[in-house]
Amino acid sequence: MTENVALSVRNTTGVIELTRPRALNSLSPDMVTAIKAQLEQWREDPAITHVVVTAAERGFCAGGDVRGARQEILDGHEDEVDAFFAEEYALNLLIAEYPKPYIALIDGVLMGGGMGISIHGSHRVMSPNTIAAMPEAAIGYVTDVGMSHTLQHLPSGKAIGRFISLTGYRLNIADLVYTGLATHVGTVELADVVERGVAALEGLPRETVGNSPLERFREQIDKTFGFDTWEEISAALEASNDVDFVEFTRELLASASPSALVAITELLAANYSVSLEQALENERVLGERMRREPDFIEGVRAVLVDKDRSPHFGPVGDANAYRALLRSARPDQE
Repeated sequence: MTENVALSVRNTTGVIELTRPRALNSLSPDMVTAIKAQLEQWREDPAITHVVVTAAERGFCAGGDVRGARQEILDGHEDEVDAFFAEEYALNLLIAEYPKPYIALIDGVLMGGGMGISIHGSHRVMSPNTIAAMPEAAIGYVTDVGMSHTLQHLPSGKAIGRFISLTGYRLNIADLVYTGLATHVGTVELADVVERGVAALEGLPRETVGNSPLERFREQIDKTFGFDTWEEISAALEASNDVDFVEFTRELLASASPSALVAITELLAANYSVSLEQALENERVLGERMRREPDFIEGVRAVLVDKDRSPHFGPVGDANAYRALLRSARPDQE
């Protein structure tokens, strides 16, 4: 057990409460281990009818603890970091395949690993204050926790999923409903879910709240981000005659690692037509490579350690090398 997550049973509800507010509830190794073990136990317990995950305060979850992972790598503990990410991805798959209702009550920040422990669930209740993103490109990493698969299979389509993955765009509540990431909108009290289960969500709206910027740019995103290589996407963006869209997108991409953009695109292409399980394995394999490249250490430093937002990224990585690595992760390629 860990002081950073509270696990309890209330009535027939398994309750997961993230209690690490000073770190915006970012997931540490002990949190992942505890949540995974408890979910496995509750899965087999007939007394548990549903599970709810929430956060005690200060946003839902800002992601995995990549700041801690960076320090472990600097200290020479790469294998321990590899094990942490592998277990986190196993947790994501467990949630996606969970046989009981899995209800995420989300308010505030929802990023990276936070999406992994919520979006794979059956019910995703988001308050109007929710802001979500997959900002891995800014830290020299790749879209992970299964989102390189899930974001491409939303009702809003493949290209928008790729746009979200590559740009780190922050989705507001209208975007979250438009894409299908939110199944319900509103504020639900944990006590109500404990008492009534899924019935507590009845009457919550599912329609778009306000106008979605993603919907506004849908046509341009489809024309630009539907390709399988970063070279093609970059060329399509260069050729676009929509000045507003180009400026909007270039501003989002300005802080990204060039190597991460290439690697993410290769990962997205590889994960579009495979299962979630294989996609998570692809993320694990490519993630190990990216964490050993200089851009990861430098990106986390600039964003989360020194917070100067001035990373000194290296030359762009080799798309063919990333592609070959992803092919090697496929069982049918052995």
